[in-house]
Order: sequence, then structure tokens, then C-alpha cells
Amino acid sequence: MSRGGDGGMRLLPWTGPDGQRCYVSADDDGGYVSRLADRMEAVQLETGTEILGYATTLLADRECRATSDELRFCAQRLIEALRDALRVAESRGGRIGVG
Repeated sequence: MSRGGDGGMRLLPWTGPDGQRCYVSADDDGGYVSRLADRMEAVQLETGTEILGYATTLLADRECRATSDELRFCAQRLIEALRDALRVAESRGGRIGVG
């Protein structure tokens, strides 16, 4: 299956009910779903930036007062943020012919 940039498909920043990848026609650049995807990608990247700031603060504590539950929660959110950022990068790379 071809990807964006050549009339192909754009990878969306969310998955289907069973975790499958979702796509929209790359010809739909100005369409509702594409605009929604653009907004979702922006929110995902902003959230990742916020989580990174939280993690940086949490780990900067030299006395390590964070509990194991706090560190586990932070690691889980960082994993989610990285997964989202990689998906955004893949989607955008596909639209400019990289990948």
C-alpha cells in the first residue's frame, strides 16, 4: 500500500478498536479527518513535551524521593509519549516520501 504524498494513504495518530492501524486518503489533506488528525498529532506532541518535563523534574531529585509507583507511572507515560511521537514521525515521513 502506498503512503501519502503520492495520492496514497496517511497513517492516522490513533488505532482502531483492535489496535489496528487506521488510514485516510492522502488526497483528503484539507478534509475533516485530516484536520482532526493534525490537531491530535499536535496534542500528542505537546503532551509528550509535558511528560518529558515532569520526568526530568522527577529524576533530577538527587535524593530520589520518588516512589517506585511514581517512577513506574512516569515510565509508562514516557512509553506512551514515545509511541505517539514515533507514529507522528512515521506518518509525516510517509507524506514527504521518507521511510
